[in-house]
Amino acid sequence: MNKSLNLKTYCIYGLGVSGKSVVNFLKKKNIKSFSTWDDVKNRRNLYSKIKKNEFKKKIFNADFIIMSPGINLKRTIFYKELKYNENKIITDLDLFYLFNPNVKSIILTGTNGKSTACKMLEHILQKKFKVKLGGNIGIPVLDISLKRKPVVIIEASSFQLAYSKFLKPDIAAILNITNDHLDWHGTFKNYESSKFRVFNNQRKNNLAFLKEERHIKIFKKNSFKSKLKKISSLKFLDIKNKIKNEYFKSKINDNNLHFVYEISKTFNIKKKNFIKYIDSFKGLEHRHEIFYKKKNYQFINDSKATSFASTKKALESNKNIYWILGGLPKERDNFNLSNVKKNIAKAYIIGKNVNFFKKQLKGQVNYLIFKDLKNALNQIFKDVKNNKFSFSVLLSPSSASYDQYKNFAERGKEFKRLVKNYAKKNFI
Repeated sequence: MNKSLNLKTYCIYGLGVSGKSVVNFLKKKNIKSFSTWDDVKNRRNLYSKIKKNEFKKKIFNADFIIMSPGINLKRTIFYKELKYNENKIITDLDLFYLFNPNVKSIILTGTNGKSTACKMLEHILQKKFKVKLGGNIGIPVLDISLKRKPVVIIEASSFQLAYSKFLKPDIAAILNITNDHLDWHGTFKNYESSKFRVFNNQRKNNLAFLKEERHIKIFKKNSFKSKLKKISSLKFLDIKNKIKNEYFKSKINDNNLHFVYEISKTFNIKKKNFIKYIDSFKGLEHRHEIFYKKKNYQFINDSKATSFASTKKALESNKNIYWILGGLPKERDNFNLSNVKKNIAKAYIIGKNVNFFKKQLKGQVNYLIFKDLKNALNQIFKDVKNNKFSFSVLLSPSSASYDQYKNFAERGKEFKRLVKNYAKKNFI
């Protein structure tokens, strides 16, 4: 660690989970020269009752401004001051690398599948290595214990990457990029550029994993210094066909599985061992989670699908679907159902933004509109009561949950509870 870092002055903007972890981290390092702020008054007073004008001065005097992920610069109280000092803005991920320059690390990012891919990679590597997982999944990266020199797997969001300046992972991968968070980034180009920042500080002995041809072209155009590892699909089917785990029978996780396999090879995990290890992997909750299944039907909790791109795989992988969707739609999202509408028996729109979803589905599939999830399910139970064919009831909202729920997990848990309660009473 560079000892001069202890002498720097820090401003912490945002006191959510990651902001609090930054405070605790600096305290553990005996760094006392830091100030905190949150635009929400209740959180603002957690550590000090600093005045607005006083913190404004701190912004100009600070060496680093640590911005919590998700905070949009344009919507902050100190937009002008922060914009002027934008070169000082970093994230908790930057602090992690500044204070631990020799850590062995892997960063995975992408629009869909980050959490699942990180958990899969952790599951594989921990069979032979000491592994820690954090970042946008699990615990904040600064809470990770580095005793016994673990391999650190980090899930990085576009919010974190947009502000980051000092990341230097040994291995970095972009799983995919589709329209998302455009209300925050402004344009798709900005969103895409934030993802590619993961490669900025890599050196020639570091590895960059990419699959899509467009991403490979961008990588080459930017002349990143790391070694590019192109993921080819030629031999992947042979590996997948040998996996017995039911979780991987559909195409939902093909992309995640492929990236994890290629990355695990750099740790000398042999193919036969990879297949053996992955057979015991259990999927994450709320991500195409088949939680109730009988002979001819299944209920799937895919509440984490907050855009159509993340829902599309579920629609491709199932037949005769009774699809529940709706919530807070993503800006400029577009539902192209041409290749999947044959799989949809009926759609059930819920939430407070029905007009958006009506426009997306009109002329493509039959749909009904309901106030909430409970009412939609009550209708579905009636619709499938005498159905003798195989079918799937799928909650894959293609939207954020904030119009009716605190988060996607709360939405998914309610779906599971309602289904299980009905099943107990009616034995559907």
